[in-house]
Amino acid sequence: MSLTIGTEVVTQERSAKRLKLTSKEEIEAKFEEDSRIYEYTSAANPYLPMVPVRVHASSLHESGATRIIPFDLSGEMGLVYAASSPNLMASFIRICANERIHSDASATSQAFYIIRGAGKSASEHGEIEWSEGDLFVLPACENSVEHISTADSAIYWVHDQPLLQFLGVKPCVKKFNITLFRKEKMLAEVERIKHQPGAEHRNRMGILLGNKITEDTTKTLTHTLWSLLNVLPAGDAQRPHRHNSVALDLCVSAEPGDGVYTLMGPELDEEGWVKNPVKCIWRTGTVFSTPPGWWHSHHNTTNVPAWVLPMQDAGLYTYQRTLDIRFSTGPIAASSSSSKKD
Repeated sequence: MSLTIGTEVVTQERSAKRLKLTSKEEIEAKFEEDSRIYEYTSAANPYLPMVPVRVHASSLHESGATRIIPFDLSGEMGLVYAASSPNLMASFIRICANERIHSDASATSQAFYIIRGAGKSASEHGEIEWSEGDLFVLPACENSVEHISTADSAIYWVHDQPLLQFLGVKPCVKKFNITLFRKEKMLAEVERIKHQPGAEHRNRMGILLGNKITEDTTKTLTHTLWSLLNVLPAGDAQRPHRHNSVALDLCVSAEPGDGVYTLMGPELDEEGWVKNPVKCIWRTGTVFSTPPGWWHSHHNTTNVPAWVLPMQDAGLYTYQRTLDIRFSTGPIAASSSSSKKD
């Protein structure tokens, strides 16, 4: 009887060891299922869908019910989450007079520019009263932001939720304080720099919007977001420049018609202007996208200055030392830029 029992125990132990061995092999095989190995030269520069040139028209926020109108290009970029560029999401927020709406984003930075109207926005970080031309940024919010209008209003809203979705993370640190830029102060600073010696020869005539937390580093709107309020003088053409960040440009104001526009493309011609360009007409309250690395120049053939407010993820690129902004100043610069690109 005891021998039989002992034999059964030994057999069970051996079976258990075989099961453990099988289980270990299965676990290891499971771990290896997702591994991939590529030959270096054929995979070092993989194909990814381009950021397209697209327009988010002002007509979308000029009428209709109170709502959020996303500038979603995710389908064209092959993304599984809503995005206007790989790192950023831009939307219009339309608010009918005396109505309210909530916006919600799992983001480290949210920027709000008031296209028109008046009202206030309340979050866990505080309440801001706003009117046309004001801009404010919020750090990470655990709760939604409530926007209440006292007049028919439209807001340009940009945040970095797509970047966090790509990384698979949620914000856990408030990186900066709520920060407000009043229209009057911004315009006064633009007016001041317009009268500086040599201002007429600058590639852009505008002000970079910064933040206390980036003052000693990137000098950008937040640690991820970058913005510029740029004036395009009447009858002027601002020569091309390029950068590795995607630009989501809001036309703040432009004369009706086709007299104000941006020309963009991947190459310069022998005169230092964009070669075979794509043309985007500026319409007040409209947003258009500029792909990364593309040269772009701004042109105003009217008798009235025009204004543009680009939003970019250049805070991140500047920190990574990869923004690589370049300026075309004429034929010589064009040839040197082409050689650099090669």
